Amino acid sequence: MLFRQGEPAAALYVVAAGRLKLVQEDSFGHQVVVRFVNPPQVVAAVAVTPGHRYPVTAVAVEEGGVVLWPAESLRELCRRFPALSLNATAQIAAHMEDMQQRFLELASERVEQRLARCLTRLARQVGRQVPEGILLDVPLSRQDLASMTGTTLYTVSRILSHWEGQGIVKAGRQKLVILRPHALVAVAEDLPEGGKP
Repeated sequence: MLFRQGEPAAALYVVAAGRLKLVQEDSFGHQVVVRFVNPPQVVAAVAVTPGHRYPVTAVAVEEGGVVLWPAESLRELCRRFPALSLNATAQIAAHMEDMQQRFLELASERVEQRLARCLTRLARQVGRQVPEGILLDVPLSRQDLASMTGTTLYTVSRILSHWEGQGIVKAGRQKLVILRPHALVAVAEDLPEGGKP
């Protein structure tokens, strides 16, 4: 674990190798995967401004390494090189935009669309081309997918089973391969050729 949600934002990190999972936890202890971070992405840009706390918990999902700048050193660098501050602000703005998009999805889209968007987003973040299609190359449970899409484990299992029957995905234990990415995009965009359960 790199840092915990709610701790003072003491440093900014750049992933040098490996991969991180960012999760948020509610007051009941339920965790939601927010996103995965690959090299050379930045984590915890909130450390640029004083008084902020980490909004997520960062956990390594594989062996790797990070480069870090302590918050005080980082703020001094930002005073000397204002472009660093602008870049950190751009990172924070991009994450806010992503969260707003997800909120809109939860408020306005059918579960199938939300799950398809989630899988296409994960394909961009952690997807790896394999002979069958695109492997989501991280341990990912159906409960993780349910939490990420605001639905139940039962609903995710039902939709994935239906999509497996249509040859869109191949779902195993903590493993998922997107066999027909265009069909998944069609579901996400609510196009006629999408596979609706």
